Amino acid sequence: MSERSPTRTGDQALVREINLSLIMNHLRDHAPVSRAALAEMTGLNKSTVSSIIRELIEGRFVYEIGLSSSSIGRPSTLLELNPSAGHIIGLEIDVDSISVTCANFAAEMICQQKELTGSDLNQAAVLARALAMVEEAARLGQRKQLNRLLGLALGVPGLVDHETGMLLFAPNLGWENVPLGDILRRRFPNTPIFVDNEANLAALGECFYGAARGYDTVLYISAGIGLGGAIVSQGHLFKGKLGYASEFGHMTLEVDGEPCNCGNRGCWETLVSQPALFRQIRRAVERGEKSVLSDWVAQDWSRLTLPMVLDAAQRSDTVARAALERVGFYLGIGIASLVNALNPDLVVLGGMLSLAGDFLLPVVEAELHRRALRWTAEAVRLVLARHGADACLMGGIAVVHQSILSQSVAAR
Repeated sequence: MSERSPTRTGDQALVREINLSLIMNHLRDHAPVSRAALAEMTGLNKSTVSSIIRELIEGRFVYEIGLSSSSIGRPSTLLELNPSAGHIIGLEIDVDSISVTCANFAAEMICQQKELTGSDLNQAAVLARALAMVEEAARLGQRKQLNRLLGLALGVPGLVDHETGMLLFAPNLGWENVPLGDILRRRFPNTPIFVDNEANLAALGECFYGAARGYDTVLYISAGIGLGGAIVSQGHLFKGKLGYASEFGHMTLEVDGEPCNCGNRGCWETLVSQPALFRQIRRAVERGEKSVLSDWVAQDWSRLTLPMVLDAAQRSDTVARAALERVGFYLGIGIASLVNALNPDLVVLGGMLSLAGDFLLPVVEAELHRRALRWTAEAVRLVLARHGADACLMGGIAVVHQSILSQSVAAR
């Protein structure tokens, strides 16, 4: 889209945001690149490109790296994103872990840390540890001479008020009405703070830096302790009227099914999640079916882990394979329905269960083509998330990038 076709007539701020986004995205994808090449790639006129590049250079987000080596015509000055423009922190609080990453402005990782959180840690203890991990990451970012903290983005498995950063409801965490935005702003004043659903951020992470780059309409499914999802169209999340769209995990698939932490029964995530997988394995063994997993956990099923299940499945353990096939079956049913409803050109499977992709994808593919309309099924690709369980952290980096694009860099 060029500056001649704004979405709202006469809205120069919107036109500027679109043009700036185009230039930054092409710099990220094609650098080193000249001003003339950017004008050709984006369809913007050269004066618009020069004006925006001048502001980006003044803001230290872009720098000139020298002349092109082409022997045809006059040499052009090449441009790149400036990794040293500052650092960005991504944070994820999941049901059983806290993860933090720190990246430079070129989205190159400076550090990454993950800690498991046991059931004995209450909400206050989890938040205190998360803040400490963010402060440690920020200190490392400063030591790497990336003095500006450009922003901090937090992903959580629940409904979030995007205006305030209030976590309204996280059924699998057992948290409700937690002012995460205020907590972060008090600890990190003068820093842009973003709080969102983890699947929303993960979807953006894959669209900006992962398997979904270059696709128009992306359906992202995050399967782990719970089941979340997101829809990204033309690089923007679909959030619905109140910002709570894409809670796919709480679609009812079995009217009288397993109870869900949200208060309903038979939600999709009661059939497609890590707990659902473990429940199927335990019940099979209790019915008398033989599995190496019962020996590995010594009948203490709280010790069961996903890597154990995958190891057993690779050894052709029938119980492990049957449980994975059942999860893949219901995953395929839900995805087929969503593909019919949304007509995406790409479906990305992320979250911890994406580690089981070799076992899940063939089953999902089969159900997708069995149940979806032929035309929508043939138009869509199904892939694993490139960043796996780290996609949410990468999405945090992407959100801060997007915030920079929507602001006046000249004012920085």
